[in-house]
Amino acid sequence: MDPECFAQDVLGCHLCKTTTPPMYCDVCHIHLCKACVGEHLSSEFKDHKVVPFEMRGSTTKCQKHSSKICELHCVQCNIPICATCVSSKDHRGHEFVEVLKLIENKKEAIRRDLTEFELSIYPKYKKIASYILAQKDNINTNSKKLTTALGKQEEDLRKEIDSIVKKLKSALDKIDSRYLAVLNRQEDEIAQTISKITQNITDLNTLLNSNDAIHVFAYKSKNAEFRRLPPKLKISLPSLTSQKINKEQLYQLFGSLSAFCITSDDNGYTTDSPDAETFHSEKSLLDEPRIITEIKTEYGDNSELHSVSCLSDDYIWTCGIEKIMRLVSLQEKLVKEIETNSRTRPGDIAVSNGYLVYTDYNERAVNILKNKKLNRVARLQGWRPRSVCISSTGDFLVVMDSDDYQQVKIVRYSSSDFKEKQCIQSNDNGERLYSPGDFSKYISENKNLDICVADYRAGAVVVVNQAGKLRFTYTGPSSTTKESFCPVGITTDSQSRILTADFWNNRIHIFEKDGQFLQYIDDCDIQRPWGLCVDTRDNLFVAECKTCKVKKIQYYV
Repeated sequence: MDPECFAQDVLGCHLCKTTTPPMYCDVCHIHLCKACVGEHLSSEFKDHKVVPFEMRGSTTKCQKHSSKICELHCVQCNIPICATCVSSKDHRGHEFVEVLKLIENKKEAIRRDLTEFELSIYPKYKKIASYILAQKDNINTNSKKLTTALGKQEEDLRKEIDSIVKKLKSALDKIDSRYLAVLNRQEDEIAQTISKITQNITDLNTLLNSNDAIHVFAYKSKNAEFRRLPPKLKISLPSLTSQKINKEQLYQLFGSLSAFCITSDDNGYTTDSPDAETFHSEKSLLDEPRIITEIKTEYGDNSELHSVSCLSDDYIWTCGIEKIMRLVSLQEKLVKEIETNSRTRPGDIAVSNGYLVYTDYNERAVNILKNKKLNRVARLQGWRPRSVCISSTGDFLVVMDSDDYQQVKIVRYSSSDFKEKQCIQSNDNGERLYSPGDFSKYISENKNLDICVADYRAGAVVVVNQAGKLRFTYTGPSSTTKESFCPVGITTDSQSRILTADFWNNRIHIFEKDGQFLQYIDDCDIQRPWGLCVDTRDNLFVAECKTCKVKKIQYYV
């Protein structure tokens, strides 16, 4: 209980001792009943300030006139003042309010704030704190669950390995038994033959030393029986054909943890984990990337190759300035040829669930080759599709120009009905994200769902998040000393690294998902690189514009 409230209950008026006096002198610090207020104020020794008991402590001495009590508050100066200050030139023309009224207004505001804190803000924060505790418990519970699952998976794999090893050992024991049985049988036969030969030698020596004509005349040679030696067995010993352990395949066999993210329910954005979207085995970059194979396409000497997209690890789709798109194997075998509807060159190609998707710039169309039929899935009005990629959810992400080349935007279409779901064109300040003009722009979605566009004219890779908010713009490392950065084709790998073709500088830039440059691929005799893609093992395919070759490059350990 408040001590002063307790004092009010037990103390009486300072003058007449009346209990529970309702008034208080803020100068003399004494309790007064209403009847004694007049007598107290009549004292001439000093000023008094009598206020209701609940307003005690509200009296302030004037900063300029220490003997005066402040009864007013200057609104403009925001300070308490006495009656003498009111008439001074410092407060001429100012607005004044009574101190007690101001205090009451302030306390009313304080009461409102207190009510909001107690009934609204505080409970909400307590709820969030409770939710965080629950989430932490969930993390702990889930971690224990996954740890148990990992242990069981390890145990199951060990059991399988033990079973395989036991079977192989059992098979080896059977092979050894069969070999030993054959050898033991031949060994016994040889021993018996040697015993016979030894006995025969003894008999012959005895006969040579004998003068018994009858036995000498009766001798018959047994050498022919032993001249033919037994076959010499050749035993082919078993060997173990072991496969080199591939870490990536081992991770795929064992399993991986799904991506985790933190989602805000207020604005709907998603923040991916700082480590990796999916816990694949980490792949380090090679100091010296190497060419695995070169694939010659069917495009002629005067043609150009612009795009490449992996149908699988063994087949790639390609297209260039010709009206024909070609599917070729890594062994350079032509598998299929598709001609565009407009009989003009395709703008770009992509692969979705095994189907070929391509943009037709002149016809303002996006088409898909499905079940051996080429179908138009969209016809744009006032816009021309330039490049396309397929998102992780199956949506189509299309870069397009306006007919007058003054505007560029990215549109996300649903794969099921090709309805527009999202449009990305400018930043939060209304400034355009992509340079206008009839210049190449290629698009790729990263594993963290960022959308990456290589903007040739701007000399930059523009990266926005899934919601279309600008994350960063990559213009090459600060140490660049060659010609200006000229990005065309772009792709991303399983580690969320971004790779883009620097056309005029004959190299590939590799940088992290946050824009930090990692290294170049510039020592694989790359000539005018244009289109890029990666297969399921993160091998890089580079379409060379002028040579019309596709180079498969390993750039990781």
